[in-house]
Amino acid sequence: MSTPAASAYKSLLHEMTQTTPTCLWNDSASISELKYSLENGAVGATCNPVIVVGVLKKESADWKERIQSLADEFPTASEGEIAWQVVREMSAKAAELLKPTFDRQNGKNGRLSIQTDPRFYRNSEAILKQALDFDRLAPNMIVKIPVTRAGIPAIEEATYRGVSINATVCFTLPQCIAVAEAVERGLIRREKEGLPIDAMGPVCTIMVGRLDDWLKVVAEKENISIDPGYFEWAGVAVFKKTYKIFRERGYRIRLLSAAFRNHMHWSEFIGGDVVISPPHAWQVRFNASGIAIAPRMENSVDPRIVDELYKRFPDFRRACTEGGLTNEEFDSFGATRRTLRQFIAACADLNAIVRDVMIPNPDN
Repeated sequence: MSTPAASAYKSLLHEMTQTTPTCLWNDSASISELKYSLENGAVGATCNPVIVVGVLKKESADWKERIQSLADEFPTASEGEIAWQVVREMSAKAAELLKPTFDRQNGKNGRLSIQTDPRFYRNSEAILKQALDFDRLAPNMIVKIPVTRAGIPAIEEATYRGVSINATVCFTLPQCIAVAEAVERGLIRREKEGLPIDAMGPVCTIMVGRLDDWLKVVAEKENISIDPGYFEWAGVAVFKKTYKIFRERGYRIRLLSAAFRNHMHWSEFIGGDVVISPPHAWQVRFNASGIAIAPRMENSVDPRIVDELYKRFPDFRRACTEGGLTNEEFDSFGATRRTLRQFIAACADLNAIVRDVMIPNPDN
């Protein structure tokens, strides 16, 4: 543990952003939370149906009137259509705050990451169509596309069309390599046609904590007993191995750490040319942690931990081995299924919030 951050820095996260290549993005499109993050050095933000539901619950007074006005403006629109218009507007508002950073950094940062409808995860054409629509919302959008079988061709084509993508629903080395190769194919196609790529800023998310979560589920289902602390290193090990391969091969895409469950999903990646994207509560926790801001990305995970996870969990071997999953197997990986189910359920929750405004419950 270290002493509090030096007075030259506003916080530990601010110190990280000023003294290392590691970038901070805010895992929320809430304006109040984004402002806090920007004060602490953030240069990006994200949005998805789960996040939108959370923001609407926290800021219901601000959005209820807007939802009603949208319903009045579009009298034939369904609750789902109104809900996705709220996603668009919430994302565009957050993007405005990030535009100065986007201009200063020539597109590498300063973007608002908006997620395509998770219900499209099997349909490349639907994903691409919505990605192109979202890209037009503001000059500094970055569009989340799931790393499913259908998502990979959508990533390549969206990149070719000039869309900066954020690959999501991603937990494994094989998924990340498929993303990086798809982005490279898209960039090369653009270069061959003389189209610009300098202002594009693609990222590939690894939902490190969700891999940890899945292995814990497997352990419960299959009565596997190991040191409980080992689970907390699974996503970290995959992230570090992926980062090393990306650097060696020169892929033109950054990794992003998401789905925080412990401080190592931040602290172990400090010093890397990567993005960390914690929710507001984790940012507050990190800033109060006293953990030293020191480069740790090159530090290897204890091989005893990695060996034990390899030995006991076939899904960890698949996640941490190049070729461990084929593109056709991405959709059936346990962490993918769990995450898609949550994201799709959030769409229903979002619709329900809109429905309560459009059709108030007369019993209340």
